Amino acid sequence: MRIPVMQGVIDRRILANYRIDADVMAKNLPAPFRPKLVDGYAIGGICLIRLLRVRPRFIPLPWGIRSENAAHRIAVEWDDEEGTQEGVYIPRRDTDSWMNAKAGGNIFPGVHHYATFEVDEDGERFSVTMNSKDGSASVHVVGTRTEAIPDSSVFSSLEEVSTFFERGSLGYSNTHQSGRYDGLELRCVDWKAEALAVEEVTSSYFEDTSHFPEGSVTFDCALLMREIKHEWHGRKDLCCT
Repeated sequence: MRIPVMQGVIDRRILANYRIDADVMAKNLPAPFRPKLVDGYAIGGICLIRLLRVRPRFIPLPWGIRSENAAHRIAVEWDDEEGTQEGVYIPRRDTDSWMNAKAGGNIFPGVHHYATFEVDEDGERFSVTMNSKDGSASVHVVGTRTEAIPDSSVFSSLEEVSTFFERGSLGYSNTHQSGRYDGLELRCVDWKAEALAVEEVTSSYFEDTSHFPEGSVTFDCALLMREIKHEWHGRKDLCCT
């Protein structure tokens, strides 16, 4: 799905990340995706992002859409005619913007579900709760800015995990057509990430034991990004039978 280049500002972005049993994750991925592994684990997570002034790049005015959004993401690889590619597979997107919900999967890449968000933040501590209107998805994350990721993480440093997610800038989302995935690439003008010490985290997706048996998913670490100028570039659809 091709769209005009969109630009805006990431006002706040939380990436709450899990390490997942690789075999379990593989069973939950559609073709052609396979888990991108770190120290033998698949990496999945939640993106909670507030966007400001999102508009087509050809519009020079400081105007645009404001929205709170949530996405469940899995780091993946796949093969095409050019070789092995990497990015993220996004099984679920939620938004508080009725425009995004109406346009998603139709004129904007990826189906977006309408949801409510409760946000409480002061620059140091962040609390974000999302509940979808259809009752099928919920997320809750509370955390405080910190200097380093946990020692228990599969990543060795903040720099390593930041680079890992920067390289996974191309996302493919579910569409209304089974087996077809909309592509969207995030380009940040100045990528920078801080560590977030998480006190509470829940996800209806990763806590669904019918897909992820008990013990197969463990919280790993979290990142915080703020005030990042960015662009969204539509990429060709990925289709599989």
